[in-house]
Amino acid sequence: MHDETRRRPIANALRWRIRPPAGSMLRHHPARIAALAAIVATGCDGAGVTGPPPVELQAIEIAGGLTQPVHLTAAPNDDRLFVAERTGRIRVIEDGVLLETSFLDLSADVEWGVNEQGLLSVAFHPDYESNGQFYVNYTGEGGATRVERYNVSADPNVADPASAQLVLTEPQPGPKHNSGLLTFGPDGMLYIGMGDGDSAGDPFDNGQDPGTLHGTLLRIDVDGGEPYAVPPDNPYVDEPDWRPEIWAIGLRNPWRFSFDPESKMLFVADVGQNDIEEINAQPASEPGLNYGWNIMEGSDCYRSSDCDTTDLVLPVLEFDHDAGCSAVIGGFVYRGEALRELRGHYFYGNYCSGAVHTFRLTDDGEVTDEREWPLDPLGSTTSIGQDAAGEVYVVVQEGIVYRLAPS
Repeated sequence: MHDETRRRPIANALRWRIRPPAGSMLRHHPARIAALAAIVATGCDGAGVTGPPPVELQAIEIAGGLTQPVHLTAAPNDDRLFVAERTGRIRVIEDGVLLETSFLDLSADVEWGVNEQGLLSVAFHPDYESNGQFYVNYTGEGGATRVERYNVSADPNVADPASAQLVLTEPQPGPKHNSGLLTFGPDGMLYIGMGDGDSAGDPFDNGQDPGTLHGTLLRIDVDGGEPYAVPPDNPYVDEPDWRPEIWAIGLRNPWRFSFDPESKMLFVADVGQNDIEEINAQPASEPGLNYGWNIMEGSDCYRSSDCDTTDLVLPVLEFDHDAGCSAVIGGFVYRGEALRELRGHYFYGNYCSGAVHTFRLTDDGEVTDEREWPLDPLGSTTSIGQDAAGEVYVVVQEGIVYRLAPS
């Protein structure tokens, strides 16, 4: 997920950005902070001063013994947790117990020899309670990305492996930056994260190539046709040089992205190359965005000292690698009940440090209340997940799932 070779030094440890209201002439004006733990004390309306939220967090282990877990999610209105192991199994945590029997075992089909390959995510259909359908994204034969649909069996804790239907397959130019996240949006469409497909520098120029699915966010309608239909309001449906499934381009490795149902925002965390990790936030209904890679890495020009940023989306928050290895693990805006003081705050992590961070994005697009939480090192964070009630979980590569709770 990360590359440690440095391209040039950066002076500041953390940089955050104000995204001006629509129509503003002052786009992407940066403000810089010197330390990761700084708190930006601003109220929701931009006036007054507030301190950090009056809550402290603890990480409670709820399951261990997993094999390289990389993704955690829940089905709609379901108390269980589903965890994808990179080696090919989907495991169920029910009432705080990790079940021995796999929900689905794709070990025989999954290639996971390189650390960004494997079974990468699972997404439950919004109507899962009635249709029993869910989707998986994994690395298949020859390193290709495969998206498949399955149905649950008569046993709610076991899927039917014979129900497999191929939805999409795409060859990968390399074993890294395949991304692999599946998420249903508030519009009922299935969104698919696709990285640039190679380890360093995007040598195939996929990030800005409209004719490839690599380096993109895809949007497809899994209910509109077999195996899927392209939504007619996708931005490039009528563009002959563009793949019509594309919703956005200019992404390096969008390992995690999420929708906030209350603010109607889409948050995309894109893992950086050598210098900058970034988090982007735009209205979920805004199509055809270009997040900048490989012209930009974060808000810096990547391939030259001067580049044209016209029509590029720049991050709302970014941080560099001055402290060493960094790889952003995007999360979601918290809307649960257990941590009420943090409702509306975006949770994210760092694969390398294992740290958990939060910030709040105001209605005016200002990043406030940025905080690194003083938790004991949990491990190499691979995912920030949530249950059906919106509570927060941290998944670490070492095989443990933690729930965040007030201390």
